[in-house]
Amino acid sequence: MTLFLRYALHAAMLLAVLASSSLFAHAQEATNPAAATGTIVVSVSGVTSDEGEVGCALFDQADAFPMNREAALRTQGHAADPAGVTCRFEGVAPGTYAIAVAHDRNENGETDTNFLGIPKEDWGVSNGARPNMRAPRFDEAAFDLAAGQTLTLAIEVK
Repeated sequence: MTLFLRYALHAAMLLAVLASSSLFAHAQEATNPAAATGTIVVSVSGVTSDEGEVGCALFDQADAFPMNREAALRTQGHAADPAGVTCRFEGVAPGTYAIAVAHDRNENGETDTNFLGIPKEDWGVSNGARPNMRAPRFDEAAFDLAAGQTLTLAIEVK
């Protein structure tokens, strides 16, 4: 084999190795689920006592929002603390979401309501939506989460 052919063969092999390693790196980035998800941090204020727990529910659909926590995408409960409570949802796919928060003072796992359906326990939703005479709608509380984004929301319960 001539010296020219030997160098050409080595150069072709080197280019092939570099190209395949570059393609492999891009393939790894595309399939890395952590890079394709985001985090939602909910900072809850307005908790007036340390009784019970504060529950956060992450919704991705309008028909379940805000009261049907069984239909929520994810839920969390934390001990009530007047200094504030933080709920953290990690590994959330990009999309449109809404958050509902309630201070479940008696820890029965639901937001207690009166005979008209009006909550007797403190509550709040993302975007601070608090319409008169009805529950907030998903579109009023909705926000978008992008891939790789960490979004911090402040929600006051009243």
